[in-house]
Amino acid sequence: MDLHPIDLGIFIVYLLAMLAVGFYFMKKNNSEEDYFVGGRGMSVGHIGLSVVATDVGGGFSVGLGGLGFIMGLSGSWMLFTGLLGAWISAVILIPKVYPIAANYKFLTFPQALKHFYNAKVALVAGIISLIGYVGFTSSQILAGAKLASATFPSISIFQAVILMGVIAVVYTVIGGIKAVIYTDTIQWIILMAGLIFIGIPLGYFAIGGWDSISATLGPEFFSMTNVSFSEVFNWGITIIPIWFVGMTLYQRIYACKDEATAKKAWRVAGLFEWPVMAFMGIALGLFARVAFEQGMFAEIGYPSNQPIDAELGLPLFLRTILPIGLMGLMMSAYFSAIMSTADSCLMAASGNFSTDILPFLSRKKSNYNVRKSQFITLIIGFIAVILATHMQNVLELMLYSYAFMVSGLLVPVLGMIFTKNPSSIAALASMVVGGTVTLVLIFSNIPLPFGLDPNFFGISLSAITFLMVSFFLKRKNA
Repeated sequence: MDLHPIDLGIFIVYLLAMLAVGFYFMKKNNSEEDYFVGGRGMSVGHIGLSVVATDVGGGFSVGLGGLGFIMGLSGSWMLFTGLLGAWISAVILIPKVYPIAANYKFLTFPQALKHFYNAKVALVAGIISLIGYVGFTSSQILAGAKLASATFPSISIFQAVILMGVIAVVYTVIGGIKAVIYTDTIQWIILMAGLIFIGIPLGYFAIGGWDSISATLGPEFFSMTNVSFSEVFNWGITIIPIWFVGMTLYQRIYACKDEATAKKAWRVAGLFEWPVMAFMGIALGLFARVAFEQGMFAEIGYPSNQPIDAELGLPLFLRTILPIGLMGLMMSAYFSAIMSTADSCLMAASGNFSTDILPFLSRKKSNYNVRKSQFITLIIGFIAVILATHMQNVLELMLYSYAFMVSGLLVPVLGMIFTKNPSSIAALASMVVGGTVTLVLIFSNIPLPFGLDPNFFGISLSAITFLMVSFFLKRKNA
C-alpha cells in the first residue's frame, strides 16, 4: 500500500517549500562569493546546523538505522568519530585556514592548497575532491531511493533513484550556498523534531516498550562493545580526516563572519553528531530490528524467517507504525536529511569544477555566470544519478567516497598545517600514491591484515611518500 493522499500531500508541500527557499536565494546570487560562500557573513547557528546536516545527512541517517539493526548501540561509535573530527579541526585547521581565506577571498578547498603549494597541486586536489563528491552525492540519492522504495512498494529501487535524483539535482541547481545553508537549518530542525516527537516515542510503544525490546534482542544489542577494534579504527581513519579535506566544510569555514564563529559552529556540529544524532538514529534502527523479529513486516512482504537488507529496516518500520499524517511528516524529516547533504555535495563538486578545474584548463579566469554554474551542477548531478543506479549499499558507497578523498588529500593538508614551505612535488606524489593505492585495494578485494580498511594503507603510503620526497629534495637542494 502506498502513501495515503494526506501523507503524500504533506510530503509534496515540504518539497515545494524547499524549492521556494532555493528560488528565493537564487535571485540574490550576484557574485561568486554569494553563490559559493554566502557572502562570508553567516552566523554560528546556521553554519553549525548546516555542517551537521551536511555531514550526517541521509546517508548516515539510513546507514545508522542499518547499523542499529545489525549491532545495536555499538553502532553509535561511527558518529563519535565525527565529534572528534569536528573538535580537532576547530583547534588545528580553522585557525590556520580562516585568516588566509578571508584575506585572499578563497572560494574552495583547493585554493588553500594552491596558496601553500602551487596551481598543479590545487588542480589535482580539485579533481580528487570532484570525484569524491560525485560518489558522495550518489550515496545520498541512493539513501533517498531506498526510503522511497520501502515507502512506495510500487516503485523499484531503480525508479526511486531516478525520482530522487531529479528532485535533488533540480533543487540544488536553482540555489547557491546561502540557499543550501538556510534550507539545511530548516531541514535539520525538521529531522530532529521528527525523531524526537514522532519516530522514537511512537516506535518505542509500537514494539511493546522495554520489556518487549529486552525479550526480543540479545544483550549484545545494548552493549557499547559489540564492535571490533578494527571496525571502530576504520571508521575513525575514514571519517575524522574528512573534516580536514571536505570541500563542503571549507565552504562553510569561508562563509562564517569571523574565525570565532567558525570554531563555535564546529563545536556545535560535533555535539549534534554525537551523542544526539548517533543514539537517535541507532535507537530507531534497533527498534526496527525488534519489529522485524516480531514479524511486523510480514504483511508487507518481509517475513522474519527471510533475510532483509538492514538499511531497509528503518523505512519499513516507519511505514508500519506511523498513522496517516505523521507518516508524511516523518518522510519529510528523512528526505530533508537526504536533501541537506545532496545539495551541499553537488555545490562542492560544482565549485571544484567551476573554480579549480575549468579555469586551469582554459588558462584564464572566467567571469562569474550563474547559468554556467547551474549547468555544471546539472551535469555533475546527472553523473551522480547514473552512479547511484549501479550501487546497492548506501554506507558502502559513502565510505568509499570518503576513503578516496581522505587518502589522496589528508597528507598534503597536514603538510600545509604543520610544515614550513612544504614541497609541491611531495604533495603531488603523495596525492597520486594515496588515492591510487586506496582505489586499487578497494576494487581488487585483496584480503587486508587485521581487517583494516584500504584507506589506512593509502594514507600510510601517502605519508611515507610525502616525507621521502621532501627529504630527498631538501638533500638535493642543500
